[in-house]
Amino acid sequence: MKNKIQLFASVILIAGSSFITAQAQTSATSNAEFGIKGGVNFSNMYTEDVDDNNVLTSFNAGLYVSMPVTDFLAIQPEFLFSRKGSELTYDNVFATGKAKFKLNYIEVPVLLKANITPNFNIHAGPYVAYLIDAQITNETDSGSFDFEDNLNNDDFNKFDAGVSVGIGFDFETIGIGARYNYGLTTVGKERSFGSGAYTFPDGKNSNLSVYVALKLN
Repeated sequence: MKNKIQLFASVILIAGSSFITAQAQTSATSNAEFGIKGGVNFSNMYTEDVDDNNVLTSFNAGLYVSMPVTDFLAIQPEFLFSRKGSELTYDNVFATGKAKFKLNYIEVPVLLKANITPNFNIHAGPYVAYLIDAQITNETDSGSFDFEDNLNNDDFNKFDAGVSVGIGFDFETIGIGARYNYGLTTVGKERSFGSGAYTFPDGKNSNLSVYVALKLN
């Protein structure tokens, strides 16, 4: 796992270096703003209604560029590493207990940013994400269904997509904000069992993030 994380970090650093270099060249002839950002995730998986049960606390980090369209509007794509998932309490024919699903994504939101005042904005737009790693831990010994032995990366859909909406406060060199991501795709794949099939985990990503951004130009 350590080697995987180092590989993911290297990929992000290489992509980030290319991203920053390209934006530095762009900023010389435009008003584009680029920088780095990171924060805390409060994530969950929902089936029908979103609730605040089984929340997993984790993190996000990455890069952004804000490209003004007018004084009021800007387009802001981002390139992020974001850990989502859930602390899932399960009680079914297989077992009873609790498991943690830690789903590591490369996430790319493309946001329309409206500057309500010079220091306050609202933003919204779609996001797409690619699952690079899934870590599942089972915190109980009861039951015959072992999450750690029976679930791996192949049991989860590689792509996630949804909508993002948030607010931000921008200052001279830093910004702070909060954003909610509402996933529209099911996290788990369909699994066969006897003559039937079921989807596990049968949920979609729900994630609230609080972030700090640092302007680099």
